[in-house]
Amino acid sequence: MLSLPPLLALGASAAAAGTDLKTGHIPNWLTLPLLLVGPAIAAFEAQKRGASALQAAGVSLLGVLICSAVPYLLFRAGGMCGGDVKLLAAVGALLGPVDGLEAELYSFVAAAIFALGRMAFHGQLLAVLGRSARLAMRAVRTDVPEVPQELMTSMRFGPAVFAGVGVVVVLGGGP
Repeated sequence: MLSLPPLLALGASAAAAGTDLKTGHIPNWLTLPLLLVGPAIAAFEAQKRGASALQAAGVSLLGVLICSAVPYLLFRAGGMCGGDVKLLAAVGALLGPVDGLEAELYSFVAAAIFALGRMAFHGQLLAVLGRSARLAMRAVRTDVPEVPQELMTSMRFGPAVFAGVGVVVVLGGGP
């Protein structure tokens, strides 16, 4: 039987996926309470086992920091939305740093697979790969022309987080 943190992570990521697909954003009322609840649940469950509640809460907070670091940098660069960052931070609070990072990795893999499939289905894969190469070249060379904003592609990340959390929960992750 699953403990409360993985169930909460799965439920929250499912709700986030639904709202992200429907509205295009992940609401604060869904993610921010989990940043408080995650460490509290970790402390409570550690105390039940006779372990250090303070240490368990600290590990949960470490999960928040670690799981939000790369998404925050992507957010600052314009490559990710704030709700996605907060959702991944909440997953880190609930699952801890190790399983949270694993869920994050699976989320990025799921997003990449979906994006490649969507582009191939719409006949855009080669054009997007070319623009991606041009973006990568701009990081090294300044004489490469910029990609026009209207040619940039975006996608909803909430469903990918749900997939990533689902994989971790099915594989037995979580405290």
